[in-house]
Amino acid sequence: MIAEIRKAGPDVIALQGFDFDLENTALEAFAVALEAQGQSYPYFFAAPPNAGLQTDLDLDGDNQLGGPGDAQGYGRFFGQGSMAIMSRYPVLTAEVEDHSQLLWRKLPNALLPEMAGKPFPSEEALEVQRLSSHGHWIVPILHPVFGRVSILTYHATPPVFDRAEDRNGKRNHDETAFWVHYLNGSFGGPPDGQFLLVGDANLDPQGGDGRGQIMATLLSHPMLQDPLPDLETVMWQQTGPLRVDYVLPSSDWKVIDAGVMPINPAASRHALVWVDVTR
Repeated sequence: MIAEIRKAGPDVIALQGFDFDLENTALEAFAVALEAQGQSYPYFFAAPPNAGLQTDLDLDGDNQLGGPGDAQGYGRFFGQGSMAIMSRYPVLTAEVEDHSQLLWRKLPNALLPEMAGKPFPSEEALEVQRLSSHGHWIVPILHPVFGRVSILTYHATPPVFDRAEDRNGKRNHDETAFWVHYLNGSFGGPPDGQFLLVGDANLDPQGGDGRGQIMATLLSHPMLQDPLPDLETVMWQQTGPLRVDYVLPSSDWKVIDAGVMPINPAASRHALVWVDVTR
């Protein structure tokens, strides 16, 4: 991973699948390792995620308690495979918007799972179930030339590993649908100034097992631009190549260049996606 970041040399990185710890020890160690390779990221942000945040209910419908699927987001321990932001420029931590505690049922037109016409796995579970499997963040960064730039990021659950109720597929859909609602003015959005929406949607607009229409809707939103249409970012044995990772600048940026780096299986199944923008 360090080699890929060094080659791309981004000013801001949205890390996906990075374990969270309360003191950011792992993130600080990663910053030190990057510094040793000539990549300085003195500023970073990570917040407590939903991954591995255990509840006392059966959230996944397996009739057991305390498993990784009974956490607010799948996780064998708290913070497994979460997110982080690393930046060359100051992160305005006090102004971060964290929507990770939003209840799934509070999303407009939420696709809540059902089985035989009843809430799945139970009404009690859906009373506490959060939308974000990891998080939905709006992280403002103070750029020396562009001023305030916001990074909108999330890491959605895979739309598979479930049954006929399609709990994961519906949740995956709604985690992306959140951004459509946010950009349309719900939940306090859209952000002030220029922004970039980045993250692992685990959703291809055309292929795979997910409900891709919502990804197509987001990609066509008038507040966004898509500099890398139809370029795959992951290779899975079950599905072949898919596009599931995105860097989408707001429409008021000028895109200088963009690309998807070759996948390095030793680092990740996902490719590093980058976009170079200016005003």
